[in-house]
Amino acid sequence: MTYPDPTLFGHDPWWLILAKALGIFVFLLLTVLSAILIERKVLGRMQMRPGPNRVGPWGLLQSLADGVKLALKEGLTPASVDKPIYLLAPIISVIPAFMAFAVIPMGGAVSVFGHRTALQLTDLPVAVLYILAVTSIGVYGIVLAGWASGSTYPLLGGLRSSAQVISYEVAMALSFAAVFLYAGTMSTSGIVAAQDRVWFVFLLLPSFLVYLTSMVGETNRAPFDLPEAEGELVGGFHTEYSSLKFAMFMLAEYVNMTTVSALATTMFLGGWHAPFPFNMIDGANSGWWPLLWFTAKVWGFMFFYIWLRATLPRLRYDQFMALGWKILIPVSLGWIMIVAITHSLRGHGYQNWATGLIGAAVVLAGILVAALWKPLRGNTVQPTPEQSTGAYPVPPLPAVSKETADA
Repeated sequence: MTYPDPTLFGHDPWWLILAKALGIFVFLLLTVLSAILIERKVLGRMQMRPGPNRVGPWGLLQSLADGVKLALKEGLTPASVDKPIYLLAPIISVIPAFMAFAVIPMGGAVSVFGHRTALQLTDLPVAVLYILAVTSIGVYGIVLAGWASGSTYPLLGGLRSSAQVISYEVAMALSFAAVFLYAGTMSTSGIVAAQDRVWFVFLLLPSFLVYLTSMVGETNRAPFDLPEAEGELVGGFHTEYSSLKFAMFMLAEYVNMTTVSALATTMFLGGWHAPFPFNMIDGANSGWWPLLWFTAKVWGFMFFYIWLRATLPRLRYDQFMALGWKILIPVSLGWIMIVAITHSLRGHGYQNWATGLIGAAVVLAGILVAALWKPLRGNTVQPTPEQSTGAYPVPPLPAVSKETADA
């Protein structure tokens, strides 16, 4: 197994830095194009319909055709917009989405034309905080798009997105605190190296579940896509956008999905380490093989996004905010206390710390899943008139006289 030497970062020749940056850009673009097609295909399969099957063999060129169509469409700009901010908003959304991937480790150390380098553009002592900071900037593009559109519904969508990101960013950051305690570092390559023997998803299961929920809310995806709720807000913050400007918002959304999936892989699933049973093979974690394991794990999370979209209905906004503030954040705070105590006992020589931590993780994870089940399962029972009268959010049913009923 070959871990990158920290001294490798910052000493690559300029052409190698440019090649790695270009490689990340191409990787993200190809992931977005593939994700759009695969999402439509998988949703079609889950909903018993064919999905795209006209453009190219088996519909494989549908994403490319959609991109060309958006590029050639007429770009309409409403008269009431604040034009400079209206044009800058998509750019502000899409650039941070690409920047966040700069510190994601996609593999160990490899040799490229005789130069020893890491499959990672760069690393920082506070790399995870850098990712949180950069991804938080992206919400400014959404808020400014809603405000600059000069329309009511985009403004409401932008405000919803800002409240959503603030709420779930807190829970996401708290889920990382336990990882920092056990890894002893905020460097992404250091966190991957700390999972050499045991992945943190087993030791820190509640943190993983909190992050899994938070990353869906952070990226405005179903069932948490309230800033784009077409039933209430027409299309949300991007209602007044068309052509390439609209395409940039969609690009930012799918790149953010890839970034948070890669971050989940790095923080909890061992990063580029080979999963069982492939880790039993000599050389499975050397050379270019780790790039394959990393990509497979990222696509596992991308499939999870698609599965959620096909399965769960959209939450009400009050349910959504209560989930973040009343469930995820308190559970995260309680779990951090358990992790800190267990970590302290480990430092004092107690040998059964891992067993105790895994037991506490399983119990707390069960409580968290039970708490998440109620708001996500939906209401499948039609209330009676007696139950509905005065109950929120079902309005009182009108009284029906006996004569009207007989008629």
